[in-house]
Amino acid sequence: ENEKSGNKATPTPTQSFTFIINEEEKCKDKTPFLVLLISTTAAELQHRRAIRKSWGSEAAVPGVDVVRLFMLGIENKGTNKDVLLRESNQYHDIIQQDFLDTYNNLTLKTLMGMRWVASYCSGARFAMKTDSDVFVNTMYLIEKLLRPLPPSTQNYFTGHLMKGHTPIRNKASKWYISEEEYPGKKYHPFCSGTGYVFSGDLAAKIVNASLTIKYIHLEDVYVGFCLNANGVEIVPLSYSLFNIHKVPFSPCMYNKIITSHHIQPHEHILYWEILQEKKH
Repeated sequence: ENEKSGNKATPTPTQSFTFIINEEEKCKDKTPFLVLLISTTAAELQHRRAIRKSWGSEAAVPGVDVVRLFMLGIENKGTNKDVLLRESNQYHDIIQQDFLDTYNNLTLKTLMGMRWVASYCSGARFAMKTDSDVFVNTMYLIEKLLRPLPPSTQNYFTGHLMKGHTPIRNKASKWYISEEEYPGKKYHPFCSGTGYVFSGDLAAKIVNASLTIKYIHLEDVYVGFCLNANGVEIVPLSYSLFNIHKVPFSPCMYNKIITSHHIQPHEHILYWEILQEKKH
């Protein structure tokens, strides 16, 4: 693991996949303040539509450059490629690599997003990785990060902190991991994959760490390993900001949170519209 051999026998996750849909020009004439990397699958068309019209609109926060990207793998059940290509041509907010779009490949999906930021948008001040069933209060997120800016906008990583977690060996659990995949007794600190925010410079550092750190399918845990390899300390924030469960909707509550989980397409739009009316 610690030897940097020039030619690795096995291709590493980040090297072995190719962009089938890419948006290389997105940051050509701007260095965004925030890149939204939203994990989705081909079938989640309604979620994407709703997010484009609500918190994921690139015009959501006046005067702040936001770039939105949906991240996909490929479907094995020959779902309609043309539909996705049409959507991509219309909105130019989809990136896709040729790994199978499965739960066990979520880590690959996030690494694709990191690689995109590192390659095509390295000037971005911040990025956020989230999921299509998460509501993100982009206004409050940017206010929280803008004023005041974090003491350093390098090596900055925050979200819903998971500390002292141990591998779950119960096969019935969604987060089961075998001894073979990960023999260790505990995980490094990480942030829930429902939503975490990091400074732009970390994208390349995480991608580089992934070249030497053994792949595990638990995406958020794996990113934690990559942060640890870079000596990055996760910045702890109040647990009421990044919520990994669904927060019952009220403008009062939603004005002061960054994420809420298990959101239906129509709720993205409804919550966002009410928030716009009731900002104060």
